[in-house]
Amino acid sequence: MNITIYDVAREASVSMATVSRVVNGNPNVKPATRKKVLEVIDRLGYRPNAVARGLASKKTTTVGVVIPDISSTFYAELARGIEDIATMYKYNIILSNSDQNKDKELHLLNTMLGKQVDGIVFMGGNITEEHVQEFEKSPVPIVLAASIEESQKIASVNIDYAQATFDAVTSFIEKGHKVIALVLGSMDEPINSKEKLIGYKKALEAANIPFNENLVVEGDYTYESGIESFDKLMEQADKPTAIYVGSDEMAIGVIHGAEDKGYSVPDDFEIISSDNTKLTLMVRPQLTTIVQPLYDIGAVAMRLLTKYMNKETVEDHIVVLPHRIEERSSTKKA
Repeated sequence: MNITIYDVAREASVSMATVSRVVNGNPNVKPATRKKVLEVIDRLGYRPNAVARGLASKKTTTVGVVIPDISSTFYAELARGIEDIATMYKYNIILSNSDQNKDKELHLLNTMLGKQVDGIVFMGGNITEEHVQEFEKSPVPIVLAASIEESQKIASVNIDYAQATFDAVTSFIEKGHKVIALVLGSMDEPINSKEKLIGYKKALEAANIPFNENLVVEGDYTYESGIESFDKLMEQADKPTAIYVGSDEMAIGVIHGAEDKGYSVPDDFEIISSDNTKLTLMVRPQLTTIVQPLYDIGAVAMRLLTKYMNKETVEDHIVVLPHRIEERSSTKKA
């Protein structure tokens, strides 16, 4: 049996307006009346209809989160940061997996708007002009997490990916490496590929090392593409002695690809990965990595969204968090 607000009001001998005030924490209810209504609510097992309340208040206290791959440790850590801050501010989360497919991303965006969410945290790969147009038409605020679009019109939270790559490659150069490879995701994804390529080239240029396009390999962030990328690098006449890899999962593939061919890491190849997910500690040798504060990116993105939803002052809609290199055993000590 579906218990309604009418049933509670009748059982407590009060008006439905009084029940509504009690449920919503309105202080203008006598303590004795509040106690009686709460006892009836508890006895009948009444649960307020969130949709109906949302229609009345024009707020559902629900936030939509579009995530490319819920099975990814990278996005799982981001999502945890989002959820913790959402809980702190009493928002519920609707989480949807987009498979990093543009059509599905846009469909999910409209589906969430149809569910009357108060805001959306969006994580995707290639943010196209079509995405931006949909974001700008949205009746609710949208914040990007670990995803940016080139015009920087949309609020976002990230690290400086170009600078992080510059730092990683420079650390190789300072150890005497001159043949340094770069393993990326697809070049169709500007945030994780084009920015990293810019940082890679700048580091080589600063050290007067010529750029060799054969040392740049595109993968797709998976373990398998890491193995394939290593195989491609071994086909080059000028083989690298150091490799910067654009994700932890791909980096593990690179390590295993090297071991399968009888090489040793870090003796034959030093490797630095990106992200610093839990995977970096689960492989041997443990991965030296760019520490990207994934939990913080998710948490800050959600906090930024709460500011927009509550019409608070936002000083900067583009937030860049700090990064650092965590030295482990996939690189030699300086």
